[in-house]
Amino acid sequence: MARFLRRLLPKRFRSQDIVVPLVRLNGAIMSSGGPLRPTLSLAAVAPLLERAFAQKDAPAVAISVNSPGGSPVQARLIYQRIRDLAREKNKHVIVGCEDLAASGGYMIACAGDEIVADPSSVVGSIGVVSGGFGFVDLIGKLGIERRVHTAGQNKATLDPFRPERPEDVEHLKALQLDVHATFIDLVKARRGTKLADDPNLFTGLFWSGVRGLELGLVDRLGDLRTVVRERYGDKAKLGLVHQRRGLFAFRAGTPGVESGFDPGRIGAGLIEAAEERALWARYGL
Repeated sequence: MARFLRRLLPKRFRSQDIVVPLVRLNGAIMSSGGPLRPTLSLAAVAPLLERAFAQKDAPAVAISVNSPGGSPVQARLIYQRIRDLAREKNKHVIVGCEDLAASGGYMIACAGDEIVADPSSVVGSIGVVSGGFGFVDLIGKLGIERRVHTAGQNKATLDPFRPERPEDVEHLKALQLDVHATFIDLVKARRGTKLADDPNLFTGLFWSGVRGLELGLVDRLGDLRTVVRERYGDKAKLGLVHQRRGLFAFRAGTPGVESGFDPGRIGAGLIEAAEERALWARYGL
């Protein structure tokens, strides 16, 4: 409303401050989440990105990334949406890395024309990981028999309640190599000759912002506010783009919001929360 009223004023009465819209992308990258456990997905962040890039008077869009990664598909979809909007709206994109821009979080950071990191930020982890548990011995001790019936000999691949088969692991690793190659190609395409010739660059290792600068993973050390002021003047400032919440945002049936008491969903939510916590813990956070 304030922006609308400001536009009604003659130009000579308007403030000349430059406002760069800021979108904060914080959390693990997953296709689903909730109001108490927000996660990053294209569906969740697309409205924020659309609003940020729609601000005609802004010379750039700032994006703050704080994520340990997660779904490679959602990470690439978010990355691609940022790049598409940057081209359509002719906007410069400045990405700031907070505590963590690793794995899928770093993939999203690569959407920036300029990547800024704190000296103590954790960046990189250009790799692919899959994890799980095996319960074969446990259910045997409890006297439980696992019964699986499939149409297709590989339909129960990597079932955690059955012994792991070497051919299943080999198939999973082949899939990981495909995803890893896509990730590497994306980073090379965006960072180009800035990347150092280091044999560990694409091994999944992660580094501090200081080392990330040496490796060419980031462009400079600092923070978004300082960069915006240096580029657009001392009066330039960041304007946080907030998530719009309607009057009935938490009514039953609202997309993305769970309603009712579902013990199964609660159990699944606890597992998902543990998996998310493990993502952050990998980097000591």
